[in-house]
Amino acid sequence: MSSFKLSRWAGLAFGIAGVCGFVVPSVAFADQEARFESMDTDGDGRISPDEHAAAASRMFEKMDANGDGKVTAAEMTAAHLRLTGKKAEKGEMSAVDKIKMMDTNADGVLTADEYAAGAQSMFEKMDTDHDGYLTRAEVKAGHEKYMHRKAASSGAVRPAD
Repeated sequence: MSSFKLSRWAGLAFGIAGVCGFVVPSVAFADQEARFESMDTDGDGRISPDEHAAAASRMFEKMDANGDGKVTAAEMTAAHLRLTGKKAEKGEMSAVDKIKMMDTNADGVLTADEYAAGAQSMFEKMDTDHDGYLTRAEVKAGHEKYMHRKAASSGAVRPAD
């Protein structure tokens, strides 16, 4: 995958996976299309669980700037800026809130396992027709449903089931 495609995918991975994620900026539909295509490595017009997991793994590696196997909110924020060229927009979840969604041991950082589990959970939530694949429409709807929620004053916002 080209670095251009990977960087364009970054926003969605922040949303789906980081949800991982979840780590996703508001983007124009054309940007979402490019991200979808970069994850659809076999070109069949849908994203399989394996394609999604591989993209999430690549994103985790991109975010883990110091290579310690953990992603902090600062690393996530820096990766978002580096990969998309812009800061998170108003109404988007903060890196802290995205981490809280997946941080199963509540230590304030994400491990690769936590990130992978979060990505898998998001995949399952976005697969609304339960066929084991994500379509463009499911990705778009999932992005809108799960990534554009404002943090509540009491803490992280967890996606609705």
